Amino acid sequence: MSAVPRSEKLAGRFRRMLDRLSSSQEDLESEELREDAETAGCTRIGDCHDRQIVTVTGTLRTVTLRPRAGVPALEAELFDGSAALDVVWLGRRSIVGIEPGRKLIASGRVSMSRGRRVLFNPKYELRPLGRE
Repeated sequence: MSAVPRSEKLAGRFRRMLDRLSSSQEDLESEELREDAETAGCTRIGDCHDRQIVTVTGTLRTVTLRPRAGVPALEAELFDGSAALDVVWLGRRSIVGIEPGRKLIASGRVSMSRGRRVLFNPKYELRPLGRE
């Protein structure tokens, strides 16, 4: 038998439902992304430190082509609900499937560049479109 009285369980459920109804769409999406990262067994981006080898997952918010030292570089911002991380593929102008709104898992060594977390040339796995 549970130690929590039935009335407190109902109050807890009601409070959670009320919190969901009063949260913004952005808050709800961030919570869902944090849960996805946890269930996939990935490190939260907000918990990543400089020079740490990590596996992270999230949604690509932006994808841009930005040359670095005269070399083409495809840059994407990966967001997991806790923080954002820049993913950079040096020497690439485009990669099939790398587009805003796409979910992916990326692995590599985090570095800090201008105060932002960056993964250069990571191993990556695109998440199936049906799961989004």
